[in-house]
Amino acid sequence: MKPALRIIPRLDIKGPNLVKGVHLEGLRVLGRPEDFAEFYYKQGADELIYQDVVASLYGRNSLYDMISRTARKIFIPLTVGGGIKCVDDIYRILQAGADKVMINTSAVANPNIISESANLFGKSTIVVGIEAIHKNNDEYFISTDSGRNTVKKRVVEWAKEAEDMGAGEISLTSVDAEGCGKGFDLNLIEQVLDVVSIPVVAHGGPGKNQHVLDLVNKLPVSGVAISSLFHYDCIKNKIFSNNYEGEGNVDFLCSNRILTNIESSSIGELRAFLLSKNIYCREYEK
Repeated sequence: MKPALRIIPRLDIKGPNLVKGVHLEGLRVLGRPEDFAEFYYKQGADELIYQDVVASLYGRNSLYDMISRTARKIFIPLTVGGGIKCVDDIYRILQAGADKVMINTSAVANPNIISESANLFGKSTIVVGIEAIHKNNDEYFISTDSGRNTVKKRVVEWAKEAEDMGAGEISLTSVDAEGCGKGFDLNLIEQVLDVVSIPVVAHGGPGKNQHVLDLVNKLPVSGVAISSLFHYDCIKNKIFSNNYEGEGNVDFLCSNRILTNIESSSIGELRAFLLSKNIYCREYEK
């Protein structure tokens, strides 16, 4: 039997805030990450991803305390990325309570960090994040620093290299589709699946549950990393702390607006929808 599809909320973090943008830019403050993480855990998320979206830009990772607080309240795998420069950073993140680390910018600059960390901590611990930018002729190139810098290297070449270096999983983001609510970039995902045998988690683009079904009906991804669908459902349910005043632009949070191109959904609603369409994913009982 093929493995169950993993449903993975992704939390992009800037400072103390959960944020969300479009194309990884124009970040809006949505609330306190720990509130959302605990809510998703109680809803039956299979895993969580914490990604510090400005860590590489500023050359630091500030998630250690947040990881530790979160790990005391949730008991599902937690993947953490952003600002990881060396194996010592990986060790500290794992010690704080993460189960896996996701590396992108540092791996592009120094691919040996993949093999070195895989040998030290095990392949299953090392996720390579790939942020793909679409160019002409159906070609995709990798980017770093949360989509800010494009590298002259094709995504398919880098995905295969990452696997050969010891990556246990790829988290694949379409920068062009991210936050747009128009669906996953199936062409990008198919190109990567064609060249690797390790699990691929798709991220970027879904605006409704049907988009997830469209993906998994066509392509054998291991999981889906979802932000907007779940985050806006949380906001509708007002799960964030009262009178939240984080750093940055909180106007969107305070306005109670939902983007019209996103049909918000809970994890339970997505799971029930997929099960009704005979998609194998973990059934959850409270």
